[in-house]
Amino acid sequence: MIFKNFVDMHSHTNHSFDGNYPIEELCESSIERGIKTVAFTDHVEMDFFREKEFDKTADESFADIVRAKELFKDRIEICVGVELGQPTYNVKESEELISSKDYDFVIGSIHNLRDMEDFCYLKYDGADIDALLRTYWNELKLLADWAKFDTFAHLTYPLRYIVGENKIPVDMAKYQKDVDEILSILVSKDKALEINTSGLRQPIGITMPAEDIVKRFKALGGKMVTVGSDSHFTEHMGAGIEQGMQLAKNCGFDSVCIFRKRQPVEIPIE
Repeated sequence: MIFKNFVDMHSHTNHSFDGNYPIEELCESSIERGIKTVAFTDHVEMDFFREKEFDKTADESFADIVRAKELFKDRIEICVGVELGQPTYNVKESEELISSKDYDFVIGSIHNLRDMEDFCYLKYDGADIDALLRTYWNELKLLADWAKFDTFAHLTYPLRYIVGENKIPVDMAKYQKDVDEILSILVSKDKALEINTSGLRQPIGITMPAEDIVKRFKALGGKMVTVGSDSHFTEHMGAGIEQGMQLAKNCGFDSVCIFRKRQPVEIPIE
């Protein structure tokens, strides 16, 4: 199905350490693909904020997005965003950063456990998968409770690598209580849940989180979802967004959200 209100609220420019294209090229690609609103949300990993110069990344990315917002204002709506990785590992500087810049949109995410590498770099042969996931769920509960973000990113992120790339099965039913607790905190804090569509183009083959979790979020009282491609390439701008919007509709949502000056704006799914 083709949706006229086509938005992508998660993408990365070359200011991200794993980004590949300047913002101008990403804007042109987004326009070509019919995207009406796009958020650029470069990685700022808060557990390495100064050690790996993410403070500099935050400044440079913000300035570039603000410039592009003005440059392309007659052609596409640009939301000035950031993806805060591990903000609860460095609460003070996380809160200082988001209060110091006029962001439209802040994503909260966890890419690694404390004092460990990103899940994408871990070796899973012989690893205690259950212990890793239980620790991850606990970190997500802390992140949800902190709640200084606008949307909660890719809730099932480790499965991209454990299940998708390493083909290690995970029975999510055993973690239902943990997932319900995370979702319930998000509901109580009136936060959005992200439907991250990057998994559709990766070996895992599903959104993060999958449809059953989005449906559960709705059942628990969730009111807002965002959809994001998590693109790092021009060709991935908007990738999977229509499937993500259809998934949201299947789960009982009539709209997806964009954010302007940290305030949610409902965009009808039509």
